[in-house]
Amino acid sequence: MKKLMELMAEELASAFEKAGYNPEYGKVTVSNRPDLCEFQCNGAMAGAKAYKKAPFMIADDVVEHLKDSQIFAMAEVVKPGFINLQVKEEFLADYLKKMAADEKYSVKTAEKPKTIIIDYGGPNVAKPLHVGHLRSAIIGESIKRIGRFVGHKVIGDVHLGDWGLQMGLIITELKHRKPELVYFDDTYEGEYPKEAPFTISELEEIYPCASGKSKEDEEYRNEALEATHQLQQGKPGYMALWNHIMQVSVTDLKRNYANLNVSFDLWKKESDAQPYIPDMVQKMKDQGFAYEDQGALVVDVKEESDTKEIPPCMLLKSDGASLYTTTDLATIVERVKLFDPDEILYVVDKRQELHFIQVFRCARKTGLVKPETKLSFLGFGTMNGKDGKPFKTREGGVMRLENLIADIDEEMFQKIVENRSVKDQDAKETAEIVGLSAIKYGDLSNQATKDYVFDIDRFTSFEGNTGPYILYTIVRIKSILNRYKEEGGNLEAGEILPAVNASQKNLMLELTKFGSTIENAFEEKAPHKICAYIYEVSNAFNSFYHETKILSEENQAQKESFLKLLGLTKDILETSIDLLGFSAPDRM
Repeated sequence: MKKLMELMAEELASAFEKAGYNPEYGKVTVSNRPDLCEFQCNGAMAGAKAYKKAPFMIADDVVEHLKDSQIFAMAEVVKPGFINLQVKEEFLADYLKKMAADEKYSVKTAEKPKTIIIDYGGPNVAKPLHVGHLRSAIIGESIKRIGRFVGHKVIGDVHLGDWGLQMGLIITELKHRKPELVYFDDTYEGEYPKEAPFTISELEEIYPCASGKSKEDEEYRNEALEATHQLQQGKPGYMALWNHIMQVSVTDLKRNYANLNVSFDLWKKESDAQPYIPDMVQKMKDQGFAYEDQGALVVDVKEESDTKEIPPCMLLKSDGASLYTTTDLATIVERVKLFDPDEILYVVDKRQELHFIQVFRCARKTGLVKPETKLSFLGFGTMNGKDGKPFKTREGGVMRLENLIADIDEEMFQKIVENRSVKDQDAKETAEIVGLSAIKYGDLSNQATKDYVFDIDRFTSFEGNTGPYILYTIVRIKSILNRYKEEGGNLEAGEILPAVNASQKNLMLELTKFGSTIENAFEEKAPHKICAYIYEVSNAFNSFYHETKILSEENQAQKESFLKLLGLTKDILETSIDLLGFSAPDRM
């Protein structure tokens, strides 16, 4: 289904051609003076030089061919040569009827669907999720959903950090605390216990304790490095402990991500990429890409066009140990082998940009990916507190993600209870739904690459550009539709008729922008564009609601038309928030 802007541009192009001018001048834009017109065409201004003719005269010739237009109720020339346009109410109503019948409300589905892997989440196991993990999870989840909606095969991978020094630290601290455990007995040959020798809360206490010790005690740190090395060499007792750590940790991670309405298709880990490293490194050596520099193995990745120095990509340290770069490159090898993706997108903190420049260049230079495979990096900004510094607890520590969610839910619960007489259990359930919208919309409404201030008071408000305001609008529409149904009305009856007032027409025009908004949001990896769109739709609906008697409208056909328009507005808003990763309650 064509977009409204496309149909208007086709009509303008045809008018330019009939008037003897290049049809390419027939481009239409949304008016920057909505008090004068809805759309405008500035093509006559651009064509004046080419045709050595006053733009007003060109525009006048073009408008002559729009007199019998099926689309425009008004096409008038204003000095020095702009064409001001208004859409016919009948045409707009017909367009919305087609849009409502279209499976994806005018969104074009990809003609050649791509396989896209999105690497987002990226937590280290054995550590609790904190607010620093929020942006990757929320942004990645939304881009995954948008990509699927436009027809691509999108695979989300959490890519767990499970193979680094933190594992050696945990094993070392456990050995100090419980040396009697069979995992530390080199002579033990039986089966290892099925139950982990720790709970998730114990595990989360062990890691920071061990990390602190390693910073102050070099002998302890060396012991942890050796434990990491032995784990990576496959020492049976340490592998059994590693399996326990993974099992306990991943169960908890899945619970926390589920609370954020974030889900992954793959729970791949750094350790999964380890088997690919030896062959990959050997191949890079054989091809002459990898060479020794001060004992380390590196690949040059600088390019002539660089404006700043890009250091070589290090594959192995002087002691033969692999690094994050090695693991990320081996993960690319694994992904190409398993999925042959057209694109791999990494949603990570923008401070990791240099790392990914090195990894991508190394992967291309050494032929790990085909030339046409796209490797892209969406670097997000920092989530800050009201003081403009990275978001912390009141005590100045890093806030756990589940504590942040609990704080927001409590804030929403209090607001719901203050405004309504409602059962506590119902209020709690609603608060969780609305609280999630506050967190996700608060984050996603900002351009991903920019830092933003996480303001709980503002994000949980039912007024302004917030998640709760969007949900309040959806619930208001649901309430009107339900009331009509309860009174015996049939929501299937009737059709969308031409607008009867300016606020209705404005709402109808806003709805037509859905398709281009979603397509642009995907192309630019920009969920904030969907947020901006649904805020405009919500404002347009609320203006229409306040100015129009809907259920008390006496003309039945007109009432049915209003309700059809409400149904489409609800569907578009609910589809949009699903793409952002949250939902609306039935009542508030």
